[in-house]
Amino acid sequence: MSDIVDRINDIHREVGSRTVPDGEARTVLLRRTYDAGADDVWDACTDPERIARWFLPVSGDLKLGGHYQLEGNAGGEVLHCEPPRRLRVSWLFGENPGFSEVEVRLTPEGDERTVFELEHVAVVPPEFWDTFGPGAVGVGWDLALLGLGMYLLTGETMEDPVGWQATDEAREFVGRSSEEWGVAHEASGADPETVATAVAATTNFYAPPAQDSAAPETPGTPGTPETPGA
Repeated sequence: MSDIVDRINDIHREVGSRTVPDGEARTVLLRRTYDAGADDVWDACTDPERIARWFLPVSGDLKLGGHYQLEGNAGGEVLHCEPPRRLRVSWLFGENPGFSEVEVRLTPEGDERTVFELEHVAVVPPEFWDTFGPGAVGVGWDLALLGLGMYLLTGETMEDPVGWQATDEAREFVGRSSEEWGVAHEASGADPETVATAVAATTNFYAPPAQDSAAPETPGTPGTPETPGA
């Protein structure tokens, strides 16, 4: 097993729900500890130049009340900014995206370790959630946290992320990630048969059979999460 695939076990995952102004929302929570100080992790998540190294190029006014746009992905407003502890943004696609927010919370463990939590809360069409479950967005966030971890450890990024997605290593990572989101989904009370179907659909999206190497446009682009199950 490669070191990259082994990073699957570094993440704690939870699935839940919450009432928001637009109705009942689905939630996915990821928690991982990084061997880096809170100020460094915060800067990596808020400085545009550093964000582009491990995630995506971002433009906009990255301050409280400002608006941002990730290249080819989500955009929104900075809703809460409390350095170096808490960042909350709206996470929106298209003209009528509905409710979707992402919050990052950092908790220092001494000077050189930080507990990183990311929670994505969104109102999701039932048909999407029933088909893909939390893994649709969860796998993408797992890949993002992998990228952040590699960057914090070495200061470097993956040279060819698109090419890597076609490798056996990437397929194993995605498959393991999808299965772990299935475990979290079932732990939240979901029916095992429903979970199994969703895991299969999500895995097939992110790592389709070799003859179907061109992935569909939904539910999202690997490593660039959209809303849970959408």
